[in-house]
Amino acid sequence: MWWLMTERIIHGVDFSGAQGGGGAKIVVATRQDTGEISLERGLDRNRLVSRIRETLTDGNQHLWRIDAPFSVPVTVFDAHELERDWLVLARWMRQFNDPRDWRRALRAVDRKEKKRLCDRSAHAPLAPMNLRVFKQTWTVVCEVLLPLVSDEIDLPCLRPTDSSVSVVESCPASVLHRLGESSRGYKGKTDDNLARRKSLVRLLEDEGLDLSSSIRRRAVEDPEGDALDSLLLLLAPVSEVTPHEAGCEGWIW
Repeated sequence: MWWLMTERIIHGVDFSGAQGGGGAKIVVATRQDTGEISLERGLDRNRLVSRIRETLTDGNQHLWRIDAPFSVPVTVFDAHELERDWLVLARWMRQFNDPRDWRRALRAVDRKEKKRLCDRSAHAPLAPMNLRVFKQTWTVVCEVLLPLVSDEIDLPCLRPTDSSVSVVESCPASVLHRLGESSRGYKGKTDDNLARRKSLVRLLEDEGLDLSSSIRRRAVEDPEGDALDSLLLLLAPVSEVTPHEAGCEGWIW
């Protein structure tokens, strides 16, 4: 995986699985190889896919880290008699009209919300089928990753390539855990929430992010924590040996 070893432009994506008018809530933070950081808000899924495709032709190495589950546990593959192949799963998920139809089909077979191996390894707080997450899971797979399958883009859960653009799953809570920090307390409107966001912004700067005053202010003043989540994903991922299950379940970087 070239992006663990080379200089590259990193994009941190705070993803939204909201439908309809609420779908344009995606936040993208970008860290240029020069260290310059920018923040883009209000993208929908189509615009995100277009932005990823645009990076194929600019001659640079790009790593897109998206905060949404790219797959499900192997137990779901087996329960629905699916080959343990990510593309088979993605095409099966796309047969459902929307995330709720998909979740109903899952719960008709098994109501347990099981975590993947990567969820446990990375200390991700919620399973891909959890009530708070399932819309993101279905939407990122069906409306972002599947449209990118035909492009020359590296999707680690699908195939290894020498593409200059790689799209991987990530998780702000996992990044915070790796840094020895709690993922609680920074989302909300209380004074304590505000103080926690200020503390995390200082942490990001201590970790080497050069934040402008305007980006620092947006990260602190955003009570939902979306800007801060996207900025957390700009920190360099850790190199790990992935297990066999990652081929269908995915992995969190």
